Amino acid sequence: MAAWRFPGRPKFTSRATVLVLVLCSLVAILAYPTRQFISQRAEITSQRAKADQARQEVERLRTDKARWQDPEFVKAQARSRLHYALPGETPFVAVDPAPAAGRTRPQGGSSAQSVKAALPWYATVWDSVDAAAGPARVP
Repeated sequence: MAAWRFPGRPKFTSRATVLVLVLCSLVAILAYPTRQFISQRAEITSQRAKADQARQEVERLRTDKARWQDPEFVKAQARSRLHYALPGETPFVAVDPAPAAGRTRPQGGSSAQSVKAALPWYATVWDSVDAAAGPARVP
């Protein structure tokens, strides 16, 4: 007996093909707005962080302004920053004549270096041209 064979059914029917096309078009249609939404949420978060930072800066400036409204604070700042003195006071500035620790003058040639530093730039250039034109020094 011959076996009845049914013709092979296609893997995708026309309904399945239409469904796949509809789903792909929905994904394509919703991709751009979704990306925009995510981008805008990130921008909102960034702007909120900037606003919080600006609020903190405003609060710091308000406290600074309140401190500068106090006459005693203003006097203390003038004395420390500008070296002001009240009437009747004698201001002094202490200068340490000793060289700083670790900074000693090199022996020999220090006066020559200070003289070269005092010369104008063109004199230094001319001296280097003269030194280059002369005989080579061998140490």
